[in-house]
Amino acid sequence: MMNDTWLNKVNWAQDGLVPAVTQDAASGRVLMVAWMNREALRLTATTGEAHYWSRSRKKLWHKGEESGHVQRVKSMRLDCDEDVILLEVEQVGGIACHTGRESCFFSHFDDGKWLAADPVLKDPQEIYKK
Repeated sequence: MMNDTWLNKVNWAQDGLVPAVTQDAASGRVLMVAWMNREALRLTATTGEAHYWSRSRKKLWHKGEESGHVQRVKSMRLDCDEDVILLEVEQVGGIACHTGRESCFFSHFDDGKWLAADPVLKDPQEIYKK
């Protein structure tokens, strides 16, 4: 069983959260940015799959729990200020974004406006059948 003292190294914000940048381990593309609390980071380390804290739903969130698009963690890194986590993952299904795209960073700034530059790989209504 892993000792949890390593969590104390993280410079948690006042709200108890730390930003987590998630990138594809193979391509290096940034897939998403989310938030983690201590429990989310502990679960990520112990299960090998990404867990986050949903600020809007105010609950732990296992990435892919509804969509099936889990993130298998290949490595976890802490930045020099110890206040940002970097996850390198294998993105199951190739879709990280709730819009059905590979990455949440699909909008490109061009001539004073934001344009969707990446295709929708799967209709979100097909991903999130509620």
